[in-house]
Amino acid sequence: MSLTKEQMITLYTNLVRADRFGKMMYSRMMQGKLIGFYHPADGAIAPGVGACSFLNDDDILFPHHRGHGITHMLSKGIDVQPYIAEHAGKATGCCRGRAAWHYAFPEHNVYGTTAYIGHNFVPVTGFGWAAKRNAKGQVVMNCFGDGAMGTGRAHEGLLMSSIWDLPIVHLCENNGFAIFAEAEEMHPTEDMATVAQGLDIPSVVIDGQDVFAVAEAVNAAVDSARSGGGPTFIEAKTLRFKEHDIGNRDLRGWKPRPQEEYDEMHKRDPVLLATERVLEDKILTQSVIDKIHQDAEAEVDAAVQFADESPIESPTEEELLADVYAPR
Repeated sequence: MSLTKEQMITLYTNLVRADRFGKMMYSRMMQGKLIGFYHPADGAIAPGVGACSFLNDDDILFPHHRGHGITHMLSKGIDVQPYIAEHAGKATGCCRGRAAWHYAFPEHNVYGTTAYIGHNFVPVTGFGWAAKRNAKGQVVMNCFGDGAMGTGRAHEGLLMSSIWDLPIVHLCENNGFAIFAEAEEMHPTEDMATVAQGLDIPSVVIDGQDVFAVAEAVNAAVDSARSGGGPTFIEAKTLRFKEHDIGNRDLRGWKPRPQEEYDEMHKRDPVLLATERVLEDKILTQSVIDKIHQDAEAEVDAAVQFADESPIESPTEEELLADVYAPR
């Protein structure tokens, strides 16, 4: 399925935006201006952009935890200013500053993230079942990493989505690591897609550094799901440029990743690759590319200003308990 010129421009724009937002979040975390944790997505932003740029508003999204889903959400068209404020513990945050990166945007059909790897397969299956019963053409986008494929929830969720023909796109953003552990030490096969193939789910392995390749694969899977074709499993082979989370060392097993590895990885920076493509195909000129980068910087600056100027959330005990589903 080929992409139109307009789609390629959208993808490139969202990729640049995701890159700038990710770098800003890393910087603010290092400055002590964010609460909780931050798991940088540098190098691995193309899968989220390619997967979510053409979703419908009512499609259900469970973002990947890397980058805390900002790549996925901004690509879906969500205003991420409340998301930035949430990470700063501000009252204007999407969860009023109480959730940090365990956020939810139910008004945008983003129903939460947690620290439990693979947790999403459980609610995703339920949302997929509901979408099929409602028969309104909704699709569920389920984003996760290779580490999640080692959980029982993943296998159960994949099995159910297969036997029930649920409209779910399973996007495995495989960066080859689960914190420090290498995927090859945790899984018997090189491709996670073989698991889905064994469950009779149509599967494809793609270059996760190529945002256009991701979008083509996902668009085909989404069209299939909307038309009753059931689930698809897409494995996007991507790269993790930085540590698992800020505060940890960037290790391969018990040893630091060598500088040569970083040098080779950065040759496949998704923004670099996409820039080369849009120039080569004459989709964009350099002056337009420069304007896209400038606009992204301005958008990031506005989000930072919004977060900085927002009041810190200071809920009363009664307000806190109002959001807890349990009796005193």
